[in-house]
Order: sequence, then C-alpha cells, then structure tokens
Amino acid sequence: MIIKVCGMRHIDNIRRVAALKVDWLGFIFHPESQRYVNAEAGEALREEIQDAPFGKVGVFVHASAEEMIDTAIRYGLDYLQLHGNESPEVCRTLQQQGFSLIKAFSVAGAEDLERTASYRGLADYFLFDTKCENHGGSGRSFDWSLLSAYQGETPFLLSGGIRPDSLDAIRRFRHPRLAGFDLNSGFEILPGKKDVEKLAPFVRTLQTEHLSL
Repeated sequence: MIIKVCGMRHIDNIRRVAALKVDWLGFIFHPESQRYVNAEAGEALREEIQDAPFGKVGVFVHASAEEMIDTAIRYGLDYLQLHGNESPEVCRTLQQQGFSLIKAFSVAGAEDLERTASYRGLADYFLFDTKCENHGGSGRSFDWSLLSAYQGETPFLLSGGIRPDSLDAIRRFRHPRLAGFDLNSGFEILPGKKDVEKLAPFVRTLQTEHLSL
C-alpha cells in the first residue's frame, strides 16, 4: 500500500515527514499552486532530495513534455504526476523517454472515469481527486462509491480531502485496483507545511491496516 504525502516545500518538514517512512513525497511545480516549489525554495530542495530514500513525485499542470523532463532530471524525480489536460500523446512521449507516470483525473461523477480509457497503458498509476476549479489541494472529498464504475487495469491512488477523521471511510472503501493514498491539505498547518503530529498516527494506522491490500 503506497502512502504519498504531497505538497512538500520546507526542508525540516520534509525530514520529519520522511522519518515516518512514507513511500513517496510529492513536490508541486505549478506556479499557481500555494505549494509551488519556486526558484527560492528549489535549490535547497534539490540538494536535500537528490539521494533521498523515498520516492520523489513531481506534480505538473498543463506543462510541456520538455519542461517536465528538464525538471525531472534536475531534481532526480522518480515519477511525474500529470494533473492537467496532458494528452495521451504527451504521456506516450514521456514513457518513451523512460519516465514513470501518474495521471490524475478530477472526479465529480461516474462519467469522469470514462476519460481513463484513453490513457490505458500510458501511466503506471492513475490518481483520482476531487473536481474543483483549482488543481489539487481543495480539502474536499468526492463520493468514493463512484469508483465502483472504474473497471480499468491501471492501479490508482485515492486523493481529495483525506483528513485525520477519514480513517473510518478508508476502512470501508474497497476496490481491486486501489494502490494507495495521497495525503495533502487535510494534514497541513499552512500550505506546504504538514502537521506531523496529526500525520504520524494516521500514517501508522494506514501502514498497519493496509499493507496486505
């Protein structure tokens, strides 16, 4: 079971979250995000995560393949998460360059899951998030029961509004393609800084209860 904590920016916070032995940390390279890794934060971040033991996920929105490739090389990213309107052709180009991909889909109704068909075989994972005006970090959940309509083979991460009080809902949710959980704004002190005191017991519970799924 993959546990990903996304929207990381601050070095000390990264170290504390990494100490929880989560699988992946996500770094947002979208200028409109409050969690954007800008030039000021970027150099120190690059030095910190180059040889880190956790998986490094770069999150992009409407970026060109060239921009994503350059950023991936600079930061030593393990996965590229495409959170915008990136086409299947862009995914194929990145795959051909040897990059591992997570393609995100915003979900408000079962019809939103139909888009995944065009990306079959073009991503290592899908990510299902809450549909909203902005891209990610909305703090709102969607109706997870909609995912019963997803019959694809690509495993997925569940995202969107997961909070410390979401454990009961997580325990009830089952899907054969569920691969992990993406945690972000529901565990923040402020955008880009996670509340480790809230995150730690939640992560321990996921690690204990979901390792076998």
